[in-house]
Amino acid sequence: MAEHTVIKVGSRKSQLAMIQTNTIIDALQKTFPDIKFEIVSMSTVGDKILDAALSKIGEKSLFTRELEVALEEKEVDFVVHSLKDLPTTLPDGLVVGCVFKRDSPFDAVVMHPKHNGKKLADLDEGSIIGTSSLRRAAQLGRKFPQFKFENIRGNLNTRFYKLDDDDKYDAIILAEAGLDRMGWKHRISQVLETDVCMYAVSQGAMGVECRYDDQKTLDLLATIHDPDTALCCIAERAYLKELGGGCSVPVSVETKLSDNKIEIKGGVFSLDGTEAVIDSHSATLKTDDDEPPLKKQKETSNGPKLFASIVHTKGISKEKCRIAENVGKELADRLLQTEAAGILATARQQTEVAILEEKEKKEALKKETELNQTPKC
Repeated sequence: MAEHTVIKVGSRKSQLAMIQTNTIIDALQKTFPDIKFEIVSMSTVGDKILDAALSKIGEKSLFTRELEVALEEKEVDFVVHSLKDLPTTLPDGLVVGCVFKRDSPFDAVVMHPKHNGKKLADLDEGSIIGTSSLRRAAQLGRKFPQFKFENIRGNLNTRFYKLDDDDKYDAIILAEAGLDRMGWKHRISQVLETDVCMYAVSQGAMGVECRYDDQKTLDLLATIHDPDTALCCIAERAYLKELGGGCSVPVSVETKLSDNKIEIKGGVFSLDGTEAVIDSHSATLKTDDDEPPLKKQKETSNGPKLFASIVHTKGISKEKCRIAENVGKELADRLLQTEAAGILATARQQTEVAILEEKEKKEALKKETELNQTPKC
């Protein structure tokens, strides 16, 4: 990188998004002190629509599309995301240029102040738990059928205000990583183990999206790419893509790396959590050196190799990436051979109905507002 190079970085406007973006910039600045980074912040559809559950909005790329347009039009050089918000299929020409070292992937419980010191199991029957995630509501509803799960939207600051001041919710469920990054770890009453609530695909990891043909930016981002996190997220994203999942269906994972082995556990749930299929799959992570030379020679590419939209970079074996991608796909395929396929189909159908009802409700409200504003003769 030339001296005094200026790199423009896209980010959402929320406090958490800005913290994450500055974390990436700070990490890059250690290796490239002469580069100047400028943040270009913007609001996304997901930031603007706060009166409906994410699953009822009926649009894809809720927290990414505006940023991706800026990237495509070269208004920014790269964009920082919570990787769990990034769809498994990206627009043509865009890739995940690096995956930053993962923080905690687990979900956490934040209690209303009146319940300080309690855990979920200590709450009374009928307690209201706030979450914007079908995945969390389905799994927790399965474990705690005595509770009511209601939608809560907005950035973390807004959700804390609704919890502490509205006196509606007894507790809310948030990602531990986000709470930690915001300096709110002291508010965590309970971290949910995966036997209670498996986490979302790529939760806790930050991904940096850039253009496929921007080699300078790819080289820059390669310096902060974390191989272990990348392998886990490749497996998880491949699993979700093969299932055809997203925020409209309750899908969860848990991935572990140990002794040169990758293991992924995945769950598919009905919206109310009463039906579930959970399975796991593992593989040994061979290196490129374990592959026969002829197989390696057959692979040609005019650009970086992609695995679940994540770029292969130095410091990580292509063969390990391929194995991680395959183990995620194979787990999804196994689940789709079971009743999980029907559970997913029903969940999608129910979500589509909810989206239609939400649109009709908004249209009726709009017409009523226009009618009330019409001058009467």
